[in-house]
Amino acid sequence: MAGINKVILVGNLGKDPEVRYAQSGMAICKLRLAVTERVKDGAEGWKDATEWFTVTLFGKTAENAGQYLQKGRQVYVEGRLKTDKYKDKEGVERTSIEVIANTLQYLGGQGAGGGGARRDGAPAPARGGGGGGGEDEAPPASDGFVDDDLPF
Repeated sequence: MAGINKVILVGNLGKDPEVRYAQSGMAICKLRLAVTERVKDGAEGWKDATEWFTVTLFGKTAENAGQYLQKGRQVYVEGRLKTDKYKDKEGVERTSIEVIANTLQYLGGQGAGGGGARRDGAPAPARGGGGGGGEDEAPPASDGFVDDDLPF
């Protein structure tokens, strides 16, 4: 039986995208993505816990990310995890984990021009209030539900 390697992230860019080009001419873009969640902090209440991810995009999606995204923008990413082992300057073996993205969607958080993006990373028109749920649409916006409204 084959395994599944899939990750879904929603977070904010920690810096502007870095785009470079391979010898073949293919665009490669690296994003630094901060994913923050609120976690219970004992009797004191809640605190924010942030995890940082390196996300790699290829081709037209990489080019569009470099053109349309900037630090602070919220994005939705689907992809797979890739692990690499290397030796640092001191010869110590290290491991890095990155997300190889196959879907990138731009979410709100950048002025009035929010909205989603198509699978190829190009900006999509802002969605109306209609349903849908197509693969290329951004996830639904928050309905105002907050975890600390729960009695447990």
